[in-house]
Parts: sequence; structure tokens; C-alpha cells
Amino acid sequence: MNRTIRGSLRRSQSNRIIAGVCSGLGEFFGISAFWFRLFFLLALIPGGVPGIATYLLCWVIIPKG
Repeated sequence: MNRTIRGSLRRSQSNRIIAGVCSGLGEFFGISAFWFRLFFLLALIPGGVPGIATYLLCWVIIPKG
């Protein structure tokens, strides 16, 4: 069985715009941070609360890398 070993989930220190949440998620899942940024942007559309709350929760839970 060939498994890819992932590092731990951390907020990015190098490729960050606000807190490094999207970049950290992108590095962890092996996809571009653009998709996570787009997700959070789209989550802001229905009143802002779902996107902001999710982002802030990730900011608090995910440790700094």
C-alpha cells in the first residue's frame, strides 16, 4: 500500500494573506490555497457570518507553523 505521509496541519508562515489559514489548509490537503480562499469568499456571500465564523474558528484551532 502506497500512502502519502502528510505533515501536521499548521497555518502557513510564508504564503499568507491574513493569518495563513487558507495556505495551511492548501499545503495539508495538497491543493492550491486559491480554492480555500474562494470557498471562504463564497461563504461570505450569505450575510458574511458563515465565512467569517468558519475562518475565525480555523484561525483559533489551527496552530501557527
